[in-house]
Parts: sequence; C-alpha cells; structure tokens
Amino acid sequence: MRAFSFRNIIIAALALCAVLFAVGWFTREDPADAPYLKILGGGFMFNYREAEIFYGFTAQVVRPLASGSIIEARFDDPAGGAPLVVSERVSTMTDRYALRTPPVRGVEAKKPYRVEIRVYDRTKTTLLWQEEHSYASQIADTVVPEKPLTIGPGYHRNPELERR
Repeated sequence: MRAFSFRNIIIAALALCAVLFAVGWFTREDPADAPYLKILGGGFMFNYREAEIFYGFTAQVVRPLASGSIIEARFDDPAGGAPLVVSERVSTMTDRYALRTPPVRGVEAKKPYRVEIRVYDRTKTTLLWQEEHSYASQIADTVVPEKPLTIGPGYHRNPELERR
C-alpha cells in the first residue's frame, strides 16, 4: 500500500480546502456592516486673494449606493446661526464627492466645527447612514482681507482697494 496514493492526495486537498473555507467564512467582514462612505480628508481652505474661507471634506463611496441617493452635510456656521446644509446626488459617473460650505466668516483658531454627514435614499425619506466629524482651523479668519485682493481670471488688482 502506497502512502501517497492519488486518492489520499485528493482527500487531503479537500480537507485542506474545507478548513481554509471555514477560516475564511468566520473571519470575513460582512459588506452590510461596512459604512457607505469613507471620509478621505477635509478641513479649512483660506483663499486670501478672493477673500474667501470655506471648509469641507472629500468622501468615497465604499458600499454600493443607488444612483440618485443623496449625500447631505450639515456644517456648523462659524459665525453662529443655523447649520449650513449642502447636498449632492450620487451618480454612476464617480465614486468620490467633495462637499464644502459656501464662504464663511468668524472662524476661530483651533476651535472644532462639527459636520454631520448623512446618506439618504433618492426620495430623502429613509436615512441610510450617518456619521459625525469635526474640523479645526490652525489660524483665525483675521488673516483674510474683507474684500478680494484680485478680481477676474487674470488676478487683476481689485480697484476698490486703495493703492499703496
């Protein structure tokens, strides 16, 4: 009797496959438990030439979403008042989305500003997922002028500013 017969090799291979399948099954991550979005980054942007400050984030869809679903972000308004709400519909053209506030004022250095990120179905009747983040600026908005330094596509000097 041979120790390495064709039958014994097949049985051993099947047993090894069964063990590996069982290990893989018990250590797998269920896609239904994964979040819909992965936040890739975010923070404040200061454009001193155009006298604008805004903040936002970039997100990537990591779990399939139906086309037309809505990504909504509620940003704290640094000047106080109601949150700034921005939304965008999911399309099949991309899996990355950048949401940002309109221009803001009243930004304080090192103060965290909250962002609530929500994903709704296409009719905005069912909340599918939500998460909260916060972003803090390293500098206050006092470094940004009240009026733009430049205007137009050629960055021409703003005529409203007095010449020095």
